[in-house]
This record gives sequence, C-alpha cells and structure tokens, in this order.
Amino acid sequence: MSSRRSRQPAAPPRITDDQIIELVSKLRQLLPEIRHRRSDKLWQVSASKVLQETCNYVRSLHREVDDLSERLSQLLATIDADSPEAAIIRSLIM
Repeated sequence: MSSRRSRQPAAPPRITDDQIIELVSKLRQLLPEIRHRRSDKLWQVSASKVLQETCNYVRSLHREVDDLSERLSQLLATIDADSPEAAIIRSLIM
C-alpha cells in the first residue's frame, strides 16, 4: 500500500523585522512629503506615518494619471487625426 501525502502549498516566507525596517527606510527616501524635511528629522518619522504618507502619495499619483489621461483625451478629440501634432502624440504614447 502506497502512502500519499497531500501536498499543501508552502507557506510564504516570513518577512523579518529587519526587512520591514529596510523597506520603510526606502519608502522614507522616496516620499516627497518626508524627503523634504530636515535630514535629522527624517528618521524620527514613525513607520505608520511613512505607510500612511505612502498611501496618500500613491492616491495622489493615481489622481494625477487620471487627470492627465482626461486632458490627453480632450486634446486628441480637438485635433485632426492626420495632423503632425496627432502623430507626435501617438508616437509619445506608444
């Protein structure tokens, strides 16, 4: 009689505290709101504040992309599809 083991998916590797600290540190350096503060205050910002600022920043980037997409759509609607301007815009998009 053969024994069969049910194969269960391996648990994802556990992230260490050091890895979390390193990732939060990298986020601190990327966020404009935190990066523009005085450098001696930079490391006093809590991890929760960094994560909150990251969420806010990503939301603002999404809004900016949506706004730029809308503006581009409006621009494309106002110019002749065969014009040199339309060709330039198409080449930039691609």
